[in-house]
Amino acid sequence: MKIKAIIILFLLLVSTHTFAGTPGEVKEGSVLREASLYGFAGDFRKLSEFRGKPLIINVWASWCEPCREEMASLEYLFNRYGGKQFNIIGISTDDDSNAAYNFLMRSGITFDNYHDYKLTMENMLGATTIPLTLLIDSKGRVLKKVRGFHQWDSPETIKMIGTLFGTKM
Repeated sequence: MKIKAIIILFLLLVSTHTFAGTPGEVKEGSVLREASLYGFAGDFRKLSEFRGKPLIINVWASWCEPCREEMASLEYLFNRYGGKQFNIIGISTDDDSNAAYNFLMRSGITFDNYHDYKLTMENMLGATTIPLTLLIDSKGRVLKKVRGFHQWDSPETIKMIGTLFGTKM
């Protein structure tokens, strides 16, 4: 009986830790706050500049194998739909910006990516695990958070994106 109680307590502690949010996390249904985005080429943008068109935000790191695998399908999605029906941006959580930049160059990723060296976006988006992808409406409201690897160029996913964004794909 004592062992069962210990196991249950352990599972409760682990599950609370696993699903705990980040400081200042914006939940699904809420609007993202303003944030500064720092590009790898020294460029700077405000998150609010992406308002007016739906946005897909992918949080990743160069050392994360599922993140690297997912990038090809995001690149395909960007090349097919990006900038027309919606925008796509990446947010690197790498400590080493050179590692992130080198990965982007080697892999041929062309959609805009930013380095979150202050962890502002990581915390606001709730990136307790990566990859994390958010689908944001044209007003900045978080419609959906997708945790873990996802095949973004599959017909089912493209249909889901179209439904969420209210656009024909």
